[in-house]
Amino acid sequence: MSERKPPAISLRKQPKQARSNELVAIILEAAIQVLAKEGAQRFTTARVAERAGVSVGSVYQYFPNKAAILFRLQSDEWLETTTLLRSILEDTTQPPLSRLRRLVHAFIQSECAEAQMRVALHDAAPLYRHAPEAQQTKASGAQTIQRFMDEVLPHTPAAARVLAGELITTTLSTVGKHYSETSRTEAEIEVYADAMADMFCAYLRGLDVAMSSDRPGAGSAGSEPG
Repeated sequence: MSERKPPAISLRKQPKQARSNELVAIILEAAIQVLAKEGAQRFTTARVAERAGVSVGSVYQYFPNKAAILFRLQSDEWLETTTLLRSILEDTTQPPLSRLRRLVHAFIQSECAEAQMRVALHDAAPLYRHAPEAQQTKASGAQTIQRFMDEVLPHTPAAARVLAGELITTTLSTVGKHYSETSRTEAEIEVYADAMADMFCAYLRGLDVAMSSDRPGAGSAGSEPG
C-alpha cells in the first residue's frame, strides 16, 4: 500500500505588492481568530474567508488548502521560537548556563501566554508534520540548540551532545505544552521555570564534569553561575 502523499503547504504565490501583503495579513489574522474559537477540528478555509470578509477564491490565491494556512501560522510560531532561542543562546556576554536559565524562563512564559493558540496548532500538526517544509523549518531551531551544546560541552563526545540537545528540546516542548494547559500565576511560572532550569543545568554540569575530570585545569559548566 503506497504512503499517503503530504499535502501541499507552500504558498501558491508570494505576495509582492502592498495590497497583496495586506490581504495575506488579513487572512492570517482571521485564521488565528477562527482557530482560537473553533479549534483545529472545525477549522476550514470557508470559515477563514468569512471571518476575513473575503471570498474563498481570494484565500485560495495564496493558500492551496487549510493545511497551508495552519502551517503558515505554525511556521510563524516556530520562527518566533527560533528567534528567541538565538537571541538568548547566542548572547556570549553571558555564561552558557545563565543563558540556558534565561531561555527556560522565556520559553515557559511564552507557552503560558499563548497556550490556547499553541494547543490548537499542536492538534493541527498531523496535517503537515511530515511535509518537507515543516522539517526544514524545525531544523533551524535544532541547529541553534546544537551549536549551544557544542559550546557548553566541548569535552563531551558529539553523540552525547546531540542527545543532550534533543533531551532538553523535547522536554521543554512537551512539558511546556502540558504545563501551559492550566492557567498559572506569574509566581507559579517563575518557580516551575526555576526548577526546570535547575534540572537542565545539573544535567549539563554532570556531563561536563564526567568528561573533563581527567583533564587537569580544564574548565567545566559547573564552574559557571547557574
